[in-house]
Amino acid sequence: MKEKILFSWSGGKDSALALHTLQQDGGFEIAALFTTVTAPYDRISMHGVRVALLEKQAASLGLALEKITIGSNCGFNEWEEKIAAVLLRHKVAGITAVAFGDIFLEDLKKYREENLAKIGLKGVFPIWKQESGALAKRFIDLQFKAVITCVDGKKLDGKFSGRDYDAALLKDLPADVDCCGENGEFHSFVYAGPNFNKAVSFSNGPVVLRDKQFYFCDLIPD
Repeated sequence: MKEKILFSWSGGKDSALALHTLQQDGGFEIAALFTTVTAPYDRISMHGVRVALLEKQAASLGLALEKITIGSNCGFNEWEEKIAAVLLRHKVAGITAVAFGDIFLEDLKKYREENLAKIGLKGVFPIWKQESGALAKRFIDLQFKAVITCVDGKKLDGKFSGRDYDAALLKDLPADVDCCGENGEFHSFVYAGPNFNKAVSFSNGPVVLRDKQFYFCDLIPD
């Protein structure tokens, strides 16, 4: 019997590659994706992608989507409580674990595992400790398609926002920037790939600077 799990979904490339890895493994049943959405903006938190595109993405993947809505000034404790409530509800329905697309941030992995343990769940990390360059190459070789939606201007030039995540972008990244953006240098939105039924259609809108630091490219649904 397949293990029934939830997937913590950001809409970005690491999530997509981790999900694909689990699906290829065949030992898991993905009950649903769950994503934190910031209510006033109706966008994926941190990534800045419109919920309408998130919903199209999940539909193309053929998976249920659970949106956890938070306010723009949501405190850390409130955020944790909202996620725990959703996970507990799914646990009652038979969920035993939650999967993440984390790669090498030890503190983050430990934090996730400790929080899950409090409610009797475990963490699954399909691409953990795999080398970033190899992951980036695998993502591209599998013909996933993604666009950079947010750039931390303190870590990377804002001109990268709105660019496709491809071999040309990887070549242009500075040497001190992780090519998977694991240190928060950038975030992405995946719009096509081997586990998508069809590509998610959109157009690149303007790039907007927020908080004098983050460059968001607005993706406009077609």
